[in-house]
Amino acid sequence: MTWMKNKQEPETRPVRSGTAGTEPGPPAPKREKRMEKLVNIGQSVEIRGELQGNEDLTIEGKVDGKITLKGHNLTVGANGRIKGEIFAKTVLVVGEVNGNVAADDKIEVAATGSMLGDIRAPRVILADGARFKGAIDMDSGRSKMQEKPASGSQAGSEKPPHAMSAKGS
Repeated sequence: MTWMKNKQEPETRPVRSGTAGTEPGPPAPKREKRMEKLVNIGQSVEIRGELQGNEDLTIEGKVDGKITLKGHNLTVGANGRIKGEIFAKTVLVVGEVNGNVAADDKIEVAATGSMLGDIRAPRVILADGARFKGAIDMDSGRSKMQEKPASGSQAGSEKPPHAMSAKGS
């Protein structure tokens, strides 16, 4: 008799799903949001030029140019090859990057990753086996770095601490 009840339950489920059309609705928008926030550039895709976006991005193809993802994450996949500057919230390099990389949060070069260029981020992770050639700047005071060029005077390098504190207030 229990198997008969099981047979009856599937028959009643289509009726429930048909009458409760709002139940399938909420999961669908969640899926759409996830799809909106993740963008993949496939292995066969090659891009030359500037990339800008407000979504997380995974690159498995080739990009030759500047990539800017303010407040979002960039993953350079195992087949990804980037030649150019990168600016993002976080950057994960599993493939190959040839250019300077700046991140607001962190930059990670995985064991299979290869990077030739300078890194600027508050947190940097170089996995055992990762290939890296360049400089690392983990100074979180990016605003200080932006103030120095704004002053326009690099000749008075003996007085920047005093000049910076006066200009900063």
